[in-house]
Amino acid sequence: MIHTILFFFALLSSYTSYADDLCVADLLLPNTPSGYPCKSETNVTVNDFVFSGFVPGSTKNPFNSGITTAFVNSLPGLNGLGISAARADFGINGSVPVHTHDATELLIIVEGQITAGFITRTKVYSKTVKAGDIIVFPEGLLHFVVNSGVGKAVAFVAFSSSNPSTQILDTLLFGNNLSTSIIAETTLLDVSQILKLKAQFNGTG
Repeated sequence: MIHTILFFFALLSSYTSYADDLCVADLLLPNTPSGYPCKSETNVTVNDFVFSGFVPGSTKNPFNSGITTAFVNSLPGLNGLGISAARADFGINGSVPVHTHDATELLIIVEGQITAGFITRTKVYSKTVKAGDIIVFPEGLLHFVVNSGVGKAVAFVAFSSSNPSTQILDTLLFGNNLSTSIIAETTLLDVSQILKLKAQFNGTG
């Protein structure tokens, strides 16, 4: 009995400590490398911990996919918790191009069929997954998602960061003013193909 009581008080203490450290983002102040400054406790409401915007994202783009995010800027209660979420919608033949995050990503398929994987220096880890399956992409590794089914696909995503960044390879190479000659020399792509991709991604140079 005494062990149960001690466990109860230890559990209560851990929850109390957590509550004392709660830091809901004050979105009126600038974000910092360690997160947003804390909102005054008197201004914190339950709405800071609720997100109601997980509607399907628009798939009217070259990749025929849409992403809706629940990051700290739309869910202030995530501040400092090291977690966030997103919804991914894929039209037929939709995809998310090769990209990377500064966070680990957990992809949970809820509708359709998806082929997804990540790339290391020596190997590609890729698998076709269906509703009910989960695949994880380790932090920092290039990864991709392709709708390989006959209809639309939907997945939910969890990240190990409240505000993860995304670096898309196509955009980095072809969506800015990086010189065409530099891209050709460093990728061995034909100049004509590079110019075609720059036109697609509004790149210059």
